[in-house]
Amino acid sequence: MNRTRRTAALTLFVAPALALGPAFAAHASAPAVPDAPSAASCHVEKESNGKYHLWGVGFPGGAKVTYSGSATGTVSTDKSGRFDVDGLSGSKFVVKTDKGKASLTCAMVKH
Repeated sequence: MNRTRRTAALTLFVAPALALGPAFAAHASAPAVPDAPSAASCHVEKESNGKYHLWGVGFPGGAKVTYSGSATGTVSTDKSGRFDVDGLSGSKFVVKTDKGKASLTCAMVKH
C-alpha cells in the first residue's frame, strides 16, 4: 500500500512536466553550469573617507574575478563566492569572472 502511494505521488509530479512537452521536462532537470554566476551581483559604496568599497556575492567559491573601470585589479572570492575591495578611487566598475564567461556592471549603493 505504501508503494502505491509513493507511485501515485510521483505520477502527480512527473505527468504535468511530460504533458508540457519533452523540451520543458528536459529544461526542468538540466543541471546548472558551475562557472555561470546566475545569482551573482556586485555593488559599490562610498566610504566615510571618500574612497569606494567594491564587493560582490554569488560568484563561484575560490574563483578569480577581475574588476575594471575607475581602477583595475583581480581578486579571489572566498568559499561562499564573495569578494571585497576597499580604498578604491572611483565608483564605476565592471566585474568579470576568471574565465570571462560573465560580465556584470556594479550598482552604486547610496545611503
